[in-house]
Amino acid sequence: MQRSAEQTGSSEAPAPGSSADHGTVPPAEEGQSGPSPVVGGSDEQSSGRPGIRELEHEGDIAADYLEGLLDIADLDGDIDLDVENDRAMVSIVGGELQSLVGRDGEVLDALQELTRLAVLRETGHRSRLMLDVGGFRAARRQVLADTARVVIEQVRTSQEPVRLEPMTAFERKVVHDVVAEAGLRSESEGEAPGRRVVVYPS
Repeated sequence: MQRSAEQTGSSEAPAPGSSADHGTVPPAEEGQSGPSPVVGGSDEQSSGRPGIRELEHEGDIAADYLEGLLDIADLDGDIDLDVENDRAMVSIVGGELQSLVGRDGEVLDALQELTRLAVLRETGHRSRLMLDVGGFRAARRQVLADTARVVIEQVRTSQEPVRLEPMTAFERKVVHDVVAEAGLRSESEGEAPGRRVVVYPS
């Protein structure tokens, strides 16, 4: 089993958790798309954002937890660590990992919450780390971005709001980000598991 780490930088904008609607860490996707106001100073402590070292430490704790789980389950996989958008990014790659993803990512979502709890137990702080297995979230992100762009063109043409299918918090945040980049407005409505994104004309 191998573990690799890479830092790609972090941005000031908050990013979401995955399907944390039912988990311990609330997602940042709620409400309108678009930039959030910055409160407090510019340094990491005054803004309440974790520093790079803290995020790397979260990734190391998560990797230790996941390595133990892989050993117990007798599964082969390498763990990649990264820091992106003010959160630790942990990926399990290689091997036969579909059992860790499950139907529509349900097992992956649960595993992510368990990993966040492992970090909370060690640090005493809630984690917003993102877990991916076998590239499932990366592939899903691309599909959602393409879908969002189609909906954006529909809204621009009709000047009427469009409601998308129910999504997890991770999926809704992807759509919110694409809509915001296009200069339109989006909101989440409803309750999980039926919570969905509505895209409005600018």
